Amino acid sequence: MDIFPIRSDADHRKAVQEIERLWDAREGTEEFNRLDILATLVDAYEAKRWPVEDLDPVDTIKADMELNGRSLSDLTKVIGKSRAS
Repeated sequence: MDIFPIRSDADHRKAVQEIERLWDAREGTEEFNRLDILATLVDAYEAKRWPVEDLDPVDTIKADMELNGRSLSDLTKVIGKSRAS
């Protein structure tokens, strides 16, 4: 099991992709253990990179959009144009 430290946004993206791949792993398997460790590392990186206490609701949405490569147009589809602007 290759586990790597998360020290950059590139490392973070790689870890998140691996978590997505492992998402349906069954508990007790090597894949589940890897998922658990990566999720812990990602959580620690995100807490350091994007501290929750520093974000208001709008900043939280913007951070999530940036993290997931989403645009204002994507947000508009979910909550409507008047609420997204």
